[in-house]
Amino acid sequence: MTKAWSELYQKLEDWWVSVIKILPNLGIAVLVLVLTVFLSFRLKKIAVKIMNKFSENKAVNRLISAIMTVVIVIIGLFITLGVLGLDKTVTSLLAGAGVVGLAIGLAFQESLINTISGIVLAVRKNIRLSEHIESNGYNGKVKGVNLRETIIETFEGQIVIIPNKSVIQNPLINYTRYEKRRVDLECGISYGENLENVAEIAKDEIRKIAYVQNDSIDLMYTGFGDSSINFTLRYWLENTSQPSFLHAVSDGIISLKAAFDKNDILIPFPIRTLDFDAKGGKELKEMLVSDKRN
Repeated sequence: MTKAWSELYQKLEDWWVSVIKILPNLGIAVLVLVLTVFLSFRLKKIAVKIMNKFSENKAVNRLISAIMTVVIVIIGLFITLGVLGLDKTVTSLLAGAGVVGLAIGLAFQESLINTISGIVLAVRKNIRLSEHIESNGYNGKVKGVNLRETIIETFEGQIVIIPNKSVIQNPLINYTRYEKRRVDLECGISYGENLENVAEIAKDEIRKIAYVQNDSIDLMYTGFGDSSINFTLRYWLENTSQPSFLHAVSDGIISLKAAFDKNDILIPFPIRTLDFDAKGGKELKEMLVSDKRN
């Protein structure tokens, strides 16, 4: 019994000596941990202020600041464990974190890609709320941009949700960022018309539209069609909105048709001629007689 108590006392004494030896390191470790937590909260506020200058997406700003806080705390925790001499524990934690991170990355790969794409969109400021954009074949106004998806309301009143990854990886047209937009109006005239005269009449008529920039009207002939000489009439608008663009196309067609009718300029339509008297063929009378006999 005495021997047992002696061994227990020896163990307690060794433990107490170890505690005394580690007290300086323990104090430093606690100080490092407290400073790390304090520093993380301070840097979080600074990060939010900085991100607000680069991005209007509050969700993205909060996410980035939260990630920075977690990273700083983890670094402080590893330093604390190193001060206490728990190097093997640090190595095990790093290995475990790597395995867990890899598993999470594989399981939520699409979500992570969309989240990163959302952060890129927020930082680059490619699109903002209420802007008129065209992405992935959809044309409309931006109703929302979050960490995973971009929400567009089309001009037909439909709500379209596009993953941020698709917005980043595909061409994006932002009509709001430009002060003007061009209409390319295609048409054709008959082969008997005077091309120079047609060009002047067409451009003069488009100039009468109030919201068209008069110094930017251009007409170019593009080729010889089956029944017409084709041209493209280009003119720029001061308003880039979709309704204004559609009205400009409609008003251009109306004005062009009225001007051509007034000046006896023919807009031809496809005509098919049947020639029954061609070489090697039969006349129409012979074909009719043959049909009656049969």
